[in-house]
Amino acid sequence: MGFLDHSTNNIILDAVLTDTGRQLLSRNDGSFSIVKYALSDDEVDYSVIKKFGRTVGKEKIEKNTPVFEAVTTGNIAQKYKLRSISVPNLVRLPSLGLTGVTSDTVSLNIVNTRSSSVTVEQSIGGDQIVPVELIDQVFQVRVNNLFLQISGQRPVSIDQENIATYLISRASTLNTVTNGSSITMTVQVKSSLTTTMFSTYGIAGDKTKIRSYISVAGVQSGAVKDFLVEVSKT
Repeated sequence: MGFLDHSTNNIILDAVLTDTGRQLLSRNDGSFSIVKYALSDDEVDYSVIKKFGRTVGKEKIEKNTPVFEAVTTGNIAQKYKLRSISVPNLVRLPSLGLTGVTSDTVSLNIVNTRSSSVTVEQSIGGDQIVPVELIDQVFQVRVNNLFLQISGQRPVSIDQENIATYLISRASTLNTVTNGSSITMTVQVKSSLTTTMFSTYGIAGDKTKIRSYISVAGVQSGAVKDFLVEVSKT
């Protein structure tokens, strides 16, 4: 759902069903029911508040921010979902990052390095610790199912674009400094990825490599971390 142009002081709502919602509705058996919803602020530029202050900045955002139309692809409909937080003095939100690596690129090949262990950890800046209600208990991992998989895990869904979604529970212990949670997963090249596929999916100018991004999102915090996986032919 999206807010359309309201320059005439009329608020117009544009609501559509996602592709998944349409599939459920098409069953026509009475099982389709909307039981929850989420709000997001994907379009908001909060630097306006920093520049003009809370009062004027809020007014400028409300009156001047162009808002996306509703889209039917669920996995891109909302990226920055709103959260209700009871901590009154929280000035930073948790973020996700890769640990134990020097870059945000994981290098694999289809010959002798078909998998790699990756740790994604939740942290927060300053001297704060992650509030209890924002500690991620479950992480949503989205992987291109044509090339990669998470070893030992089964995807909960695979969409029409071959993006597999995994739900992975956090490690049993939290970071002793930040109180953040983490997951360690093994990213693995799929056995169905053969040398002939590189000519089709290889990067422009170098058909010996395939590049694909993995997205990790904390279900409780909403924080997202994307990192690159580069698979070589040799």
